[in-house]
Amino acid sequence: MALVPLNGISLNVQTEGSGPLVVLVMGTGSPGRVWRTYQVPALVKAGYRVAFFDNRGIKPSSECASGFTMDDMVADTAALISHLGGPAHVIGTSLGARITQELALAHPSLVRSTVLMATAGRPEPVQQAWTRGMKELHDKGVEVPPSFYAAASLIRNVSAATLADPIVAQDWLQMYEFAGSSIGPGERAQLNLSDFTPRIEAYRAITVPTLVIGFADDRVLPPHLSREVADAIPGARYAEVDRCGHIGYLERPDEVNRLLVEFVGGA
Repeated sequence: MALVPLNGISLNVQTEGSGPLVVLVMGTGSPGRVWRTYQVPALVKAGYRVAFFDNRGIKPSSECASGFTMDDMVADTAALISHLGGPAHVIGTSLGARITQELALAHPSLVRSTVLMATAGRPEPVQQAWTRGMKELHDKGVEVPPSFYAAASLIRNVSAATLADPIVAQDWLQMYEFAGSSIGPGERAQLNLSDFTPRIEAYRAITVPTLVIGFADDRVLPPHLSREVADAIPGARYAEVDRCGHIGYLERPDEVNRLLVEFVGGA
């Protein structure tokens, strides 16, 4: 990956493949390389040039620890698409899906289509409570034991269907524990974006082809929130993937990739 000066900051960007441009936008606290495990290879194989990047707040992109807005993150993605010679098909998950929704409103000429995974058009109280707790821990200098944080994160993000296999569950626990429980100042700034004004009515003005994907066992942003967004966007398709939680693109990548390639290919 390479640091690229865009929108007044530096974004850590990587592109792979050739063909029509697809830009992948990750969620809160996660680096863009998460896409590299499953989605990038599938899209490259399908004939696309795929770009993924670390959002502002995630090193080595600019941390912007003093704070930033959703508009800033939308402008970052718009600048990246322009830099790469867009327009682009844009795929986002969680916070990345919210960025993508707002991008489609603000810069429709840069967007060929959108795929919105595990998204929402209004705040979710339980998720907001979790976020407030994470911010308080960070601000008070409290670091949760990695083993506890791994277990809590796993219960929140991964389906019980996945965790039914104890060997698989142990693998997931090790992955989360390895990642650690501390958050940096840039991620702390990202967490502030969980508090926002409902946007469902605004999304009725989105005009680009859109697929919304909900994950049936998502405890972070339950699938009815994704369906609300799909119902608001004129002509949007909605698909729900069963037996997976908030990170369904990692739990059931074959099904998610099938939906992505099929939709983007027809958009």
